[in-house]
Amino acid sequence: MPESPYTVSDVMTHTVVAVGSEAPFKEIVELLDQWKVSALPVLAGEGRVVGVVSEADLLPKEEVRDGGRAVNDLRTRLKASALTAGEVMSTPAVTVHADASLAEAARVMARRHVKRLPVVDGVGMLQGVVSRSDLLKVFLRSDTEIGAEIRDHMLTHLPVTDGLEVSVTDGVVTLSGSMPERGLVPVVARAVTAVEGVVDVQLDLTHR
Repeated sequence: MPESPYTVSDVMTHTVVAVGSEAPFKEIVELLDQWKVSALPVLAGEGRVVGVVSEADLLPKEEVRDGGRAVNDLRTRLKASALTAGEVMSTPAVTVHADASLAEAARVMARRHVKRLPVVDGVGMLQGVVSRSDLLKVFLRSDTEIGAEIRDHMLTHLPVTDGLEVSVTDGVVTLSGSMPERGLVPVVARAVTAVEGVVDVQLDLTHR
C-alpha cells in the first residue's frame, strides 16, 4: 500500500536564521524579534547543529531579575547567568531528517514539547527548519488535489475498490458505493485517512 508522499522536505523552510555558540544574549533576542521566530539553531564549524536556543531558554534571566524569590533549580540559575548562545542553549538539539514523514515530525514536536525542529542531514548539518505551522500546510491542499490522489493512487492499490465513489468537501472525504465485504471497510478508511490534507472520512457504503 503506498504512503502519501509528503515528507519534511516538502514543507520545511530552507532559508534558516541561525547563530554560532558565541553569539551574545542580546543578539539572540534581537534575531528572534526581527525574524518573528521562537527558536534558533546553534551551529558549530561548517553548519553542524549543536543545540537550539529558544524563548524558554532566555526567560530565566528575566525570572530572577527582581530578586524577590529564590530560584533553587540549578539549570534555571545557570541559564539566568548565561551570556552566549552556547551557555544558554538546550543541547543536544532535538532534530529531524528531511525524509521523515510529517507524522513523525509531529510526534517528535509533541513528545519533546517544541514548536520548531532543525532539519539535518546524516552528519548533523543544518538543511532547514520545520515548524508546527509548516506541518499544517498540507491542509491547504485543494479538494480536487486530495480527491485525485485518493482515486488515482490510493484506491488503485487497495483490494476490490472499483465500486467506490470519492467526493471531497473542505478536506472531508466521503466514500460511497459498494464493497464486496464488510471487513475491507476499515482498511480503506485507514488508507484514505493517511492521505495528507484529509480532515475526516465519512462512509456511505453498502456491501454486495
